[in-house]
Amino acid sequence: MSWIADHHKPLLISGPCSAETEDQVIETAVRLQKTGQIHVFRAGIWKPRTRPGAFEGVGKIGLQWLQKVKEITGLPVMVEVANSDHVEACLNAGIDILWIGARTTVNPFAVQEVADTLKGVDIPVFLKNPVSPDLELWIGGMERLLNAGLQKVGAIHRGFYFSGEKVYRNRPQWQIAIDFKTAMPNIPMINDPSHICGRRDMLGKIAQQAIDLDFNGLMIESHIQPDDAWSDAKQQVTPEVYANIIHQLIIRQPEHQVSNEAIEYLERLRKKIDLIDDEIINILTSRMEIVREIGHYKKDHNIVILQSQRWKEILEKFIKRGHDAQLSEEFISKIIKSIHDESIEQQEKIMSKRQSDQDI
Repeated sequence: MSWIADHHKPLLISGPCSAETEDQVIETAVRLQKTGQIHVFRAGIWKPRTRPGAFEGVGKIGLQWLQKVKEITGLPVMVEVANSDHVEACLNAGIDILWIGARTTVNPFAVQEVADTLKGVDIPVFLKNPVSPDLELWIGGMERLLNAGLQKVGAIHRGFYFSGEKVYRNRPQWQIAIDFKTAMPNIPMINDPSHICGRRDMLGKIAQQAIDLDFNGLMIESHIQPDDAWSDAKQQVTPEVYANIIHQLIIRQPEHQVSNEAIEYLERLRKKIDLIDDEIINILTSRMEIVREIGHYKKDHNIVILQSQRWKEILEKFIKRGHDAQLSEEFISKIIKSIHDESIEQQEKIMSKRQSDQDI
């Protein structure tokens, strides 16, 4: 297990989106401590905003407030940093844990600057995923921290921005987080339901999904008066509501801790899945063979590749069949669209090759 195992699992991090006043910071921390459902207190001191004029954080004075939080509660404190000045100020103030935000992760120069400033420093550092769903950029940022010699690093999954998104503030895109964990299995990952949801009513659902996916911890924003918060008011909850969310979570067992009987049962089911997966590949192979035959025929008879009406009918048919089988429209649409895209590409290759041969 990673360094985070030295703490509790799940590692529970909470606190306000922004440190606003000394009283607000300390009261939030004290009320969180009383719940018994927190391991690390977080607060934003510097806040990157989209446009100037918005509240951009209280700055270095907030570090003094966090020092008092440590004295009063004994909780480790955690702050977001975006450049070398932030890092040095935090280190001088005795901040225990740092995180690099999504807006900073998108800039390799900024991540490198933070990494260089932290060379030789033994402090935990978390890296949030970039704003856009760019797995390589996220992995690259983590590599910069590792190359700087940092030993205690972790990732934070906070979802990804999509224009026109109706449900989430930042779409979870769980598969990207899973792909990161697959590529970097020794890096612990915590989940940030607050920035995924952007609203209070979904926090418990997203937190449970993260626990079910074996995330190492949660970061949920809390505030003594959420509706009056100076930033991200809609996604924050009181310390007591936060504690209730944590209390209702069902903590799953790691697979290596279950009985041999359970493991054997799961292995039997997985072997069945392996056989079905083989059949899926065989069926897709057969389908693409027919697609290529169609491609040759269309080329020989000068017929366009895309048949819009047929594609519409296929998509509607599969969505209906998926609904009847209790499969989501989003899932079915992704699969069928991927198959259709590959079919188009197969036929494009045929037409392109045949045309090149004729040109010769």
